[in-house]
Amino acid sequence: MEDTTSGTPEQGHVGRRTVLKGVLGAGALAGTHAALAGRANASVSGDDVEHGWGKVADAFRKNFKDNPGEVGAACSVYVGGRPVVNLWGGLADREANRPWRKNTIVQVASTTKGATAICAHMLAQRGELDLDAPVAQYWPEFGAAGKGQIPVRWLLSHQAGLPIVDGPLTFEQACAWHPVIRALEAQKPLWQPGTEHVYHSVTFGFLVGEVVRRISGKSLGRFFAEEVAAPLGLSAWIGLPEKQERRVARIHYAAPFSVEELTAGLIAITGLDADTVTAWVNAVWGPGSVQARAGELGGALDNTTGYHTTRAWRAAEFPAANMLADARSVARMYAATVGDVDGVRLLDPSTVEKMTAVQTDKTPMHGLPPGLNIPADRSFYMSLGFWRACPPLPMAGPGSFGHPGSGGSIGFADPDAGVGFGYVTNLWNFRPDDPRASNLAKAVRSCLG
Repeated sequence: MEDTTSGTPEQGHVGRRTVLKGVLGAGALAGTHAALAGRANASVSGDDVEHGWGKVADAFRKNFKDNPGEVGAACSVYVGGRPVVNLWGGLADREANRPWRKNTIVQVASTTKGATAICAHMLAQRGELDLDAPVAQYWPEFGAAGKGQIPVRWLLSHQAGLPIVDGPLTFEQACAWHPVIRALEAQKPLWQPGTEHVYHSVTFGFLVGEVVRRISGKSLGRFFAEEVAAPLGLSAWIGLPEKQERRVARIHYAAPFSVEELTAGLIAITGLDADTVTAWVNAVWGPGSVQARAGELGGALDNTTGYHTTRAWRAAEFPAANMLADARSVARMYAATVGDVDGVRLLDPSTVEKMTAVQTDKTPMHGLPPGLNIPADRSFYMSLGFWRACPPLPMAGPGSFGHPGSGGSIGFADPDAGVGFGYVTNLWNFRPDDPRASNLAKAVRSCLG
């Protein structure tokens, strides 16, 4: 057992009597109770809330009133390449009583992974990246330690067996990029690649990012800035310029919770029985487990240091975890994967079809005891870099794809409805049954009819 009452972007936020460390740092499932301080004076603003989309505005306002509440947040929806909802409100910094403004940006944790995956699929669409080719074809040094035949698609689908690095690595080394790459080159897979999967909380960004760098000659952050953010006019960065610091919202944390509350939340959203969920939690997120170690990056990311509040963290490129963005930019980016946005379309329909084919229904989750079966669509329904819609994460419909972030943020697209959706928050809440994003997505579905 381990006591902890604080969390980081990739290491969760759980209370006493928990067996978890790094629980939902995957960004996959978020939630918990919130302190109510500062909510009474929160105001909600917005523009471009078109006729017929008032239910989303109602849900956004209701999130400030209900548990777990909000400190500050924003939500944006695009349909057919056009903004139909753009809302923001509350406080960017509760201690300073600083209001959340239209141009406020905030860390979105693992929502970053969706942006990183988009960059990789843009290269595949151009014919510069073959997802079935060995990673070592683009990154020869990666082939060491038995990794020569791992295809690129296993990096994107969390099946490469590289969720951790043995280290030791320092925070400064992680920010420098290349020391992590050298460590991953030397790392031996934890399982036979392609036969199991587990969430690569932090290494995902280095693995996919290095492939993008080897092909394009650009770091992942630079590729994203020049080929995604600039054409679309996004306020989103993986590696934040110092001049944008003034726009950053301060992260606040919701109250800690126990492993029993976590288990109850997972039961509620997955529909699995209590014995199955308890065995799953203990096996995958227990002390010393692979998932618990995945957020530590060989010791570089120590949650006791407060690294994620530093300028060094925001300035560096962690393409799995440290994008800063507003909701409009997240929604606009996803909208451009399924349609034209002011003349810009990032991905064509055939690319979207290929990249959203579910992969984790074909292999078991690493670390489960013999005989324990956790259906992928109730736990980790991952395609090539994106979550697919499933009961715990329904998004806008069965064809939706996207990525949530630890603490509550999420971005997704729906090809059938032509929707791009973004929700960001600075009240980070790690319980799996957090209703905030799901309330907004439900309102979107209702408005679509």
